[in-house]
Amino acid sequence: MNAHDERGTTMTGVEPSRLDDQQLMKELETIHRTRHDTLLYGSNDALRAHNERMAQLEGEYLRRNPRRPVAAGRTREGARERTGADTAAPTTPGT
Repeated sequence: MNAHDERGTTMTGVEPSRLDDQQLMKELETIHRTRHDTLLYGSNDALRAHNERMAQLEGEYLRRNPRRPVAAGRTREGARERTGADTAAPTTPGT
């Protein structure tokens, strides 16, 4: 096998660390937009490649943005406040 033979390897695109911020965001937007169709209609191999690439891209985004703004409504506490759920005493239906 020569150095350029890529049989048995998965093409996953440019290494996320080599993308500039604008390219990284474009890649993330694209992969999130195609996620649902890949889940519903993609082969197992396609879904596996999609999972791996998404994890790489998201990991790079989080590495670059450790102090990114987090909306209060997107946390567990914020979700509980929206629904008025009480975490101290779970309720059992019918009691």
